[in-house]
Amino acid sequence: MGATKSHIFTDEQQRFAAFARVLSHPARVAIIEHIARQEHCICSDLTLEIGLAQSTVSQHLKELKQVGLLKGSFEGPQFKYCIDTEVWDAIRDQFHHFFTTLNQQNCTADDTF
Repeated sequence: MGATKSHIFTDEQQRFAAFARVLSHPARVAIIEHIARQEHCICSDLTLEIGLAQSTVSQHLKELKQVGLLKGSFEGPQFKYCIDTEVWDAIRDQFHHFFTTLNQQNCTADDTF
């Protein structure tokens, strides 16, 4: 496998891509949606709600935590997850900025390549 050239991209571009990658999996979208409807959530709740194995849910939670979307704390033997609202707001703003500031060029069906 070739070496990555991540150094040629800005930190903002890399962070945006990381968020997009994490949100590109439907299970992680479902996890975020479920947690957003709750005050907090534990992995076993997600396993029941989403219908995936505990190990699979744990892996998705790990991905979401790595980009900072989730935070949590231990309560007894269980880890309670919640959405980090500061990171969520930053992601929302970054996606909004991305989709509203790019110069859009109209392409018609008559255009050829």
